[in-house]
Amino acid sequence: MKNNLCRAAIVVGLLALPAFAAAPQLKYVVILSRHGVRSPTWDRERLGQYSAQPWPDWGVPPGNLTPHGRSLITILGSYYRQWLTGEHLLSGKGCADKGRIYIWADTDQRTMETGRAFSESILPGCAVPVNSREVGKDPLFSGLAGADPQTALKEVRQKLGANPQALVDAHRTSLEMLQSILDGGRPTPKKLLPSPAEVGVALQGKTIELTGPFAVASTMSENLLLEYANGMVPADLGWGRLNRGNLFQVLELHRLYADLMRRTPSIARARGSNLLGHILASIAQAESQKSQPGALGPPGTALLILSGHDTNQSNVAGMLGLSWAMPGYQPDETPPGGALIFTLWRNPDDGRDFVRLEYLASSLDQMRNAEPLTTTVPPARQQLRVPGCDSPPATPGCLWRRFTTVMEGSIDQSEVDIDARRVER
Repeated sequence: MKNNLCRAAIVVGLLALPAFAAAPQLKYVVILSRHGVRSPTWDRERLGQYSAQPWPDWGVPPGNLTPHGRSLITILGSYYRQWLTGEHLLSGKGCADKGRIYIWADTDQRTMETGRAFSESILPGCAVPVNSREVGKDPLFSGLAGADPQTALKEVRQKLGANPQALVDAHRTSLEMLQSILDGGRPTPKKLLPSPAEVGVALQGKTIELTGPFAVASTMSENLLLEYANGMVPADLGWGRLNRGNLFQVLELHRLYADLMRRTPSIARARGSNLLGHILASIAQAESQKSQPGALGPPGTALLILSGHDTNQSNVAGMLGLSWAMPGYQPDETPPGGALIFTLWRNPDDGRDFVRLEYLASSLDQMRNAEPLTTTVPPARQQLRVPGCDSPPATPGCLWRRFTTVMEGSIDQSEVDIDARRVER
């Protein structure tokens, strides 16, 4: 009980609003969610090249949402229903809000099933449609043409610095810790730290690729997080060698890779501009109550849920200069079910609209134990500062016109297909 009260107090502190003559009115919400807990995207043979023992059987094909992961999304969906009903955005009356909720999912199994789990839990029994592209990659989540490879190469090299090898020394403790979890002191076909462990970035066709240990280390550390969040028995957590302490340490390798390969400006803008352009159009439609080209969902939509990936969140964060620090995670971590949340509010004192951005994530133990989430025992939420979007002290967010300017300045319009017809299932 004491821990629950402390957790609630932290969240209340993060979300505290200045005093108003009347409370701000929530008008519209966009939830850009990562899918739930999935199995590793590599098959067991490929994974086994870096481990001394076989990886556990996840019971689903590579990259698919697990049954536990699906349950966690339904828990989050129930929490969203409580929150949005409490804010009077949703009525809480049967299926009355079915036409005011719009869900768009990427085409992967894990994102489609995440969308369906949200549909089933936000309005149980109401069959809210889950929309998606019918075939092929969805450029809403994957971007259009992609970053100019020479520009991306230059920017990543600038981030690596004059001596990229220094990164190995700076993160050697985490690399060695990850290696010890993977091998337990036994030989493996491949090592994270070959000799020499050359760090750099190279062109692979029209894309760039990070060389050295960090790409593989990012994948392996993420897989260990997924094991923990999936509720695996202790013997299957890094072959009995994984705990909360060393998991937190090795996740700095995932953070490093995401910063280099997802948040670097040219990469983030190329992959994220189409998505952010549609998000802005959707908020503009809700703000004006008039149909907008590129908006996802019809006028009158109150809640837009986008079921995507951690890469989408990192891309948007890189574009807008966002950063967060959730309890128990590395800075800017994007855990399963984590969400970037855009909320549009009306200030009743002056009639002006403003936007707030937050990051939301269940804790690792909330996921591992499938703990129920409520408005009194919630996931962690942190309000985010948007650089260039500071508003008067009395406004707990970014005034609408200023928000629009900042968003438009962050989006590469050449990477936006705002008028493309969205094909719905």
